[in-house]
Amino acid sequence: MSISKAALLNHLQTLTRAYRPRVSPQPLLAVRYMSFATQEEAAAERRRRKRRLRMEPPVNSFNRSQQQQQQQSQISKPIQNPNIPKLPESVSSLIGKRLDLHNQILKLIRENDLEEAALFTRHSVYSNCRPTIFTVNAVLAAQLRQGKYGALLQLHGFINQAGIAPNIITYNLIFQAYLDVRKPEIALEHYKLFIDNAPLNPSITTFRILVKGLVDNDNLDKAMEIRDDMGVRGFVVDPVVYSYLMMGCVKKSDADGVLKLYEELKEKLGGFVDDGVVYGNLMKGYFMKEMEKEAMDCYEEVTGEDSKVKMSAMAYNYVLEALSENGKFDEALKLFDAMKMEHNPPKRLALNLGSFNVMVNGYCAEGRFEEAVEVFRQMGDFRCSPDTLSFNNLMNQLCDNGLLAEAEKLYDEMDEKKVKPDEYTYGLLMDTCFKEDKIDEGAAYYKTMVESNLRPNLAVYNRLQDQLVKAGKLDDAKSFFDMMVNKLKMDDEAYKFIMRALSEAGRLDEMFKIVDDMLDDETVRVSEEMHEFVKEELRKGGREGDLEKLLEEKERLKAEAKAKELQEAEAKRKSQDFNIASITKPKAVEEKEQPVEEKEQPTTKLLWENGNGVVEEVNVEELPHGEKSGGSNGQDTPSSLA
Repeated sequence: MSISKAALLNHLQTLTRAYRPRVSPQPLLAVRYMSFATQEEAAAERRRRKRRLRMEPPVNSFNRSQQQQQQQSQISKPIQNPNIPKLPESVSSLIGKRLDLHNQILKLIRENDLEEAALFTRHSVYSNCRPTIFTVNAVLAAQLRQGKYGALLQLHGFINQAGIAPNIITYNLIFQAYLDVRKPEIALEHYKLFIDNAPLNPSITTFRILVKGLVDNDNLDKAMEIRDDMGVRGFVVDPVVYSYLMMGCVKKSDADGVLKLYEELKEKLGGFVDDGVVYGNLMKGYFMKEMEKEAMDCYEEVTGEDSKVKMSAMAYNYVLEALSENGKFDEALKLFDAMKMEHNPPKRLALNLGSFNVMVNGYCAEGRFEEAVEVFRQMGDFRCSPDTLSFNNLMNQLCDNGLLAEAEKLYDEMDEKKVKPDEYTYGLLMDTCFKEDKIDEGAAYYKTMVESNLRPNLAVYNRLQDQLVKAGKLDDAKSFFDMMVNKLKMDDEAYKFIMRALSEAGRLDEMFKIVDDMLDDETVRVSEEMHEFVKEELRKGGREGDLEKLLEEKERLKAEAKAKELQEAEAKRKSQDFNIASITKPKAVEEKEQPVEEKEQPTTKLLWENGNGVVEEVNVEELPHGEKSGGSNGQDTPSSLA
């Protein structure tokens, strides 16, 4: 007999219900599962939540993301020590309005308006658009190129106070500025402070600037120390640094030092130097030791077709210089022509401004001045722009060889090329005019220099005065003295020169006026030697007593001014004491000290019956004498008091 599957399952369910144990019904309980052991802990937790909700409102959908970001930033941002040096900004900060500001300042620099660029940079520090260090560096570099070292240092100090952290380029510009103004000791002090305190590492450019600057300042020993420090700090051997050191040995006529440095570099680089920057100075070393064959072999090695030496524009310039200075100018011309053929900017730069300066010097040394000027004017064809130094270099050589007219043509071209002359330019033209007895033209150059807001030194001024006095132009000399007396810190000799010239011309009153102004100027110290000089000049004119009278008058005026100053100070002190006393005086004392005012006495009025039987109101004082106590007959009496 077979049983279906459905019937079997039904049978099993019936058996299960039959054997299920009976459970007595339980009362329904409201069970609440909590994580607290007692009700007191739960109540405490509720109170804590309420307090938290009062202090921290619940996060809604609008400010949830903002609060979460703030919490994450507070968690991830560590507390920084304020004494830690501030790191400079990265180039990614140069965006938006700060980039627009950067471009505006670059435009001012291109227009050669450095004063406005520096002023704009200063003002923007306190604006909503703060400049980056890259903008500041652009202004500093432009000031350095034009030799405005005072303005550069002022702007650098300003950004330090403003809290703009400098980067390595900023430090390099400061090193270069101090080295350019012949203050290598200050540059080394700044380098030491940079190494000890700055949160930056020096770059290879830092060591190149320091070594070259020290070599230019005839401090080769310190330059060697910087080379050693460079190796201690883990920098690789740099052929450019060694080329500067070799240049220093050339300046000291130390040919053995040049060869020693080359061998040292060659050994450190594994037996071969592939950078051509050192070979020009190496050739100079060979020429100094009269080893012309070795020098020319070196030249063929670096310029041959199979040469493996990498030649840059600077490397070519050193070779050009070595050839032109040692009687090999024809080879220098051939090399210069090859450089012009190889020059293909921006892909290949085989020429620069220094290349033309070297060739100009070479042509001038050969006496070929017209060709020198022609080569100088070819700079624009090779995308090179002459600077003030290049103009001064060529003009100096023209003036030394009596070519003032050509030098003045170059001076006129400076304005066309937007190159500003400096103090050396005007001083050179002035001295050349004096050599050719063109006194008025030389004085005009000096006046133009002063009107251009340049600051000539005392030596240039003395040369001007000497030529004017010798030419009998005493009025012009006195005019320039009046112009420059407040702009130059004149020494005793400058004062003596103009006073002696005036005394010899019999113009003692003008000389005496200069002495009077010297005594009034607190910045000028009149020495005993100057005192005796003035007395002697006045004695020659029969006015030896005038100086003593002037000194007595000055002393009297000083005494009167001092007494007046003391009186004003005493009056001011008394006024302050009176004000303090009036503020701090007790109220009772003030009332006691006030003057007693006479008070108006009240008038007593009576109702009076006169002799006609009329009652009227009268004052007691208006009654006849003897009637104030009663009538004339003793019967009329006051009826009442008003």
